[in-house]
Amino acid sequence: MINDKLNKRENQVMRAVYSLSLGKERFLAAPCEILAALPPKSRIDEEALERILRSLELDGYFGLIASERKGEKIYVVFMHAAGLAYQRSDVQRKRSVAFKWGVGAIGACITFFIGVILRLIFK
Repeated sequence: MINDKLNKRENQVMRAVYSLSLGKERFLAAPCEILAALPPKSRIDEEALERILRSLELDGYFGLIASERKGEKIYVVFMHAAGLAYQRSDVQRKRSVAFKWGVGAIGACITFFIGVILRLIFK
């Protein structure tokens, strides 16, 4: 899965960029639009956003061209295959985490019951 290597802030930004793309391969996005699409508690400013976008670009999620329109900075975003498949890989990552938690819980229950049985046998 591709987004296993992304940290929390990169996942938030990638989720915001993906939601702004609306499934399109190319679109325009202003930094304020991306920041508005982030969760309220993300605490990402414009400088951090620029660094995160560049790192996501280097990871192959999308191509990014910074431009200006009416004196305002705007990004031309070209989604790559990894970017278009982000939502699918995010769902797979969540399923994998849930499965691991489930296996851990089942293992804990089995260990508990074996302990109870051993106590009853050796009492």
